[in-house]
Amino acid sequence: MDPILEIIGRDRPLFEADIEAREEELGQLVRGSRFLVIGGAGSIGQAVSREIFRRKPRLLHVVDISENNLVELVRDIRSSLGYIEGEFATFAIDAGSAIFDAFMQSGPGYDYVLNLSALKHVRSEKDPWTLMRMIDVNVFNTDKTMLQAKARGARKYFCVSTDKAANPVNMMGASKRVMELFLMRRSFEMPVSTARFANVAFSDGSLPYGFSRRMEKEQPLAAPNDVRRYFVTPRDSGELCLMSCLLGGNRELFFPKLIGEKDLITFSEIATRFLRRLGYEAVECASEDEARARVAELKPLKKWPVYFFPSDTTGEKDSEEFYTAGETVDLDRFVSLGVIQNDAPLKDGPAQAVVETFESRIKALRDRGSWSRAELVDLFKTTLPELRHLETGKFLDGKM
Repeated sequence: MDPILEIIGRDRPLFEADIEAREEELGQLVRGSRFLVIGGAGSIGQAVSREIFRRKPRLLHVVDISENNLVELVRDIRSSLGYIEGEFATFAIDAGSAIFDAFMQSGPGYDYVLNLSALKHVRSEKDPWTLMRMIDVNVFNTDKTMLQAKARGARKYFCVSTDKAANPVNMMGASKRVMELFLMRRSFEMPVSTARFANVAFSDGSLPYGFSRRMEKEQPLAAPNDVRRYFVTPRDSGELCLMSCLLGGNRELFFPKLIGEKDLITFSEIATRFLRRLGYEAVECASEDEARARVAELKPLKKWPVYFFPSDTTGEKDSEEFYTAGETVDLDRFVSLGVIQNDAPLKDGPAQAVVETFESRIKALRDRGSWSRAELVDLFKTTLPELRHLETGKFLDGKM
């Protein structure tokens, strides 16, 4: 059994039934096609790349800014799946760069372009510079690469969104919701689909991933004990993205049917289960200082210090949701997937005006050469009336 499934409290892959029912169709689509995966060396990108590779594509190119993660992706695929007759190559390129523009212009062209690149952390809204880069990566790079995909004759563009885009309360979710609006604008020019899903357990940079790093460095584990979240595995995320890309209609947005209380789990519970699987008993401490001081004492006893606390940081959402009351949802097409069916926006309607205004105001700030965090937050609030930004003045970088 996958250890991640055990830790998050499931006994089988989430989309097992849907994958089995659609495997022949998915395999046929992959085998005859050329794929580009942007941001393919992150946790979700690697999972997507593996799902494509194991179905033997005609061509698979993977682009990412992380040279080391690309190396690991190749080693992982070669060590588990081996080789294919089609072309498989990786490129350490920034998708926002002029080098990437040249790569797209001179490359072979692709049938499907999947964009998994993103700034995905809520903590990235803490300062104006990282927040502007989040906008650049999540919104404008998406718009640019979609146009490039169209110019090179792609049949479909896919870009991953987030559950936090539904009724957003933080800038990460807001940036992805704005990205969805940009995608809808371009949907007149080429077909696009996307996916919203929850936390990918033990994905690169996530809190559960950090538990492994803390153990390696003999440091305590820290986690909120009042935040309950839905989790999917890396494999789940790869299968969801692939199904949305290949099976989704234009403007359709896929999401997992995680709707029961049984699917929710706290980060503190994950920490406890993680330690138990490694043979350690979690020992709760009253403070960060106590937790830091007790590692050497507790480790020989097969115990580990943990510090659990109530969440009080900016941008934390009370509960997760994958769609809003105003969206049209199909819950019957798949066993474990729901589908949001977006109507085509009016070409000269209010949604188009919102996108154009956001674009022009960001350009004005960047042309000015300076901007404040407050200006960017206010722009998001103007763009998204549903945004309920929770500002506490505290950020995750201020915690252990």
